[in-house]
Amino acid sequence: MTLLRDMCYPTPRELGLAARALADEHPGEVRLRQAGASRAGQPLWVLSVAATGGAPRGAGRNVLVVAGAHANEPVGGATALSLARRVLDDPAPRAGCGWHFLLCADPDGANLHRTPRPDSLLDYHRNFFRPPGPEQPEWAPSLLPPDRLPPETLALTALIDELRPVLQVSLHATDLGGTWVQLTRDIPGLAEPFATSAAELRIPVENGASDAAGWPSPGPGIFVIPQPGSEAAGAFHPEDTRLSTWYHAHRYAGTTAIVEVPMWASDLVDDPAPHPDPRGALRMLAERLTADAALVAAVRDGGAVRPGPPPYGDPAAAPLLRAVDWTLALIPRVAAAWTAGAPAEATAAHVASIDAFGRRLSLRAAAMLLRVLRTQGHPAAPGLDRLVTGWCDDFAARFGARWVPVATQVEHQSRTVLAAYDRLVAAGRPG
Repeated sequence: MTLLRDMCYPTPRELGLAARALADEHPGEVRLRQAGASRAGQPLWVLSVAATGGAPRGAGRNVLVVAGAHANEPVGGATALSLARRVLDDPAPRAGCGWHFLLCADPDGANLHRTPRPDSLLDYHRNFFRPPGPEQPEWAPSLLPPDRLPPETLALTALIDELRPVLQVSLHATDLGGTWVQLTRDIPGLAEPFATSAAELRIPVENGASDAAGWPSPGPGIFVIPQPGSEAAGAFHPEDTRLSTWYHAHRYAGTTAIVEVPMWASDLVDDPAPHPDPRGALRMLAERLTADAALVAAVRDGGAVRPGPPPYGDPAAAPLLRAVDWTLALIPRVAAAWTAGAPAEATAAHVASIDAFGRRLSLRAAAMLLRVLRTQGHPAAPGLDRLVTGWCDDFAARFGARWVPVATQVEHQSRTVLAAYDRLVAAGRPG
């Protein structure tokens, strides 16, 4: 079967079938195994490609690539399969190093977010799902006590403990914007091949990523996560990132790279020109975000604010409603941070990235709530549908959104992963 299934995002089931076919084609070099199960009992598949001259994990070094940590970012699985074939065909990355691919870290969430190949932002949001932070495999350890961690997180951390990867790569995506990389430690020299790939593929580099505001940046679109407690930590990672699975690899002197690629590209996030009034712009964006969230909350609560989390009686609606409520609870904190901490100087790209971040927060909450209301035949569904449609149209128009083909998204992520490992080797980091 075609890895990208006619340029569509593969489902967890399709990922498993394609991985099984690859393992059957190369029984001496490729291994597919189950590393655990999701909350709903779905398998968590790990595909391993052996180091040259050794078993899949027996050559002294390992790279772990994690796909599907966020349900609404489906490109990672396709990239993982493409990378597996690349390292299988090219002996250089496999010299003394095994490559391992967690094909989908959250298959339950991926099955709730049904987006094989969206035609527009509205199409993408029609069946949108992104779980609340405590249910996301990578972020759960920073939000929950150890005895409440979901099985997906436990499987991922166990895999890191087993492989002790010198490099862990988490494959992520953004709905609209540009590409950027977050690093738990700097990888010297990564900026050049990253920028070259983005330019060749016509993907804008997100120079002022909203969730990396003020972070050390060794090159355009490359951001090193600051030490917790520093002023650069920002409002978008208020949790202790040291507890996330990104930092679990540090126990073994590993480094984690988070590679973001857009589904729709916008040149606004690549504009280095100074913004004339960033503080005023952020105040306006905070006010808009607050007003938009109030519209969604009014529908969610039926016009009344309830004092605590509501009961989730319908099992099918419960994941969506938990995500809606978590997102609505997050928005006031984000808006307050924008109002209080706006920089006196900022680029147009940075303000555009924050603009996009705010739009997607309220839009995601509205889209997930609409899924529930439509299923229930609720009388508020048509009005909310018009709101979601209008927000999607405005978002795409404001940012000049242009679709990035799935194959292009995969190519850029694959190049960036290979470049990150190559630069680590060149720096003598892996041991």
